[in-house]
Amino acid sequence: MNRFVLDCSVSAAWCLKDEASDEARRYLELLGDGEAFVPPLWTVEMTDVLVLAERKRRVTGEDAALALDLLERLPIVIVEAGTSVMRRVRAVATRHGLTAYDACYLDLALERQLPLASFDRTLRSAAKVARVSLV
Repeated sequence: MNRFVLDCSVSAAWCLKDEASDEARRYLELLGDGEAFVPPLWTVEMTDVLVLAERKRRVTGEDAALALDLLERLPIVIVEAGTSVMRRVRAVATRHGLTAYDACYLDLALERQLPLASFDRTLRSAAKVARVSLV
């Protein structure tokens, strides 16, 4: 079973035609017999991606609705966290020079001991330093 932490840059590529790539499709195919884990922040980030894409006319309202349908059908597990995660995320962000948003994904990968799927260069570099494997 494929299990990994999914960052918004990858799921955005599934939903926006102009960001589609073979690598993004490969990550999506991994979910055929697996599951992706995301922090609660991911839901807001993905919603914002779609809202802004529609506002900038990169997608239609119908495209955005179809993208949400896709995301809701995928085996994506939202990992709930209490306020204690703030200290860990802050430490990860400080240690690796990340935003708190990106640090949420790296922290989750560290905590769950899972590889990370991301297109973000800074986050990928931080993952390597933290000895988190990349999908």
